[in-house]
Parts: sequence; C-alpha cells; structure tokens
Amino acid sequence: MLRPMISGNFQLLVPGAAAGPVIVLSAPLSLWGGLDLETGRVCDVSHPDFGRLLSNAILVMPGGRGSSSSSSALVEAVRLGTAPAAIILSRIDPILVIGGLVAAELYDVALPILLADDAAYADLVAATEIGIDRSGSVSRI
Repeated sequence: MLRPMISGNFQLLVPGAAAGPVIVLSAPLSLWGGLDLETGRVCDVSHPDFGRLLSNAILVMPGGRGSSSSSSALVEAVRLGTAPAAIILSRIDPILVIGGLVAAELYDVALPILLADDAAYADLVAATEIGIDRSGSVSRI
C-alpha cells in the first residue's frame, strides 16, 4: 500500500529508519537540562511544551537551543531508551547531529536526524504519525 509522502524536501543528516507519532515543539529545546533523561519528558519549566513526552516519537522542532552538552544528553537518552525515535529540524544543529552519530557508534542505535525545508516543515506540523525510511523519505502512516 502506498503511503502519502510529506511534501517538500528533507536532507538526511544522520541515517536511520523510524516511525511514530509526531510531536511538534513550538520552540527550540536544549536537551541538556531541557529533557528529563529518565522519563523522556520536556522538563524545562520555561519551555512552552513543558511536560510533553518525546520518547519514541518523531520530534519535530525548529532546532536545538544552547548547550553543546545536548549531544551527550541525546546519547544518554538513547542508552536509557527514552530518546525520540527520530528528530526533524527546520535548521541544522550540529550538536544534535554529533549526538546521533555517537549514539549509533556506541550503542548501534540509528536515530535518524533530518533537516526539513519550509514546505516539508509546514506539512509535518499537520501530520499525526509518520515513517522515515533509510533513504530519508518521509511519509504519513
């Protein structure tokens, strides 16, 4: 069965495949101090999406915010099994990319990270569940 593709273009920054519900954050998030690594919930009380569960979801957000330690936080969330299933950004965040690459190397867990253009990002905001294949194609489920 053919699944409808998300419009726009994606650049695959960290390879992997994933599927899950879409969680769109309204603002960038620093994983270091902003993500409860034990629960996978946004724990930054000043973040507009405080309390949202990110574990096993496709995290869509404008970009990361702040600390270079976010890469370590992402790796630790992968180790604990509380990380998002994938991350899609509207602007590149090298810190998150490093975290995704290190998680793949250390734990053999492929957490795809993609960069979405404006059209793709706008389409993702309306999606409820998506799948990402190893080539970086994104479709609705």
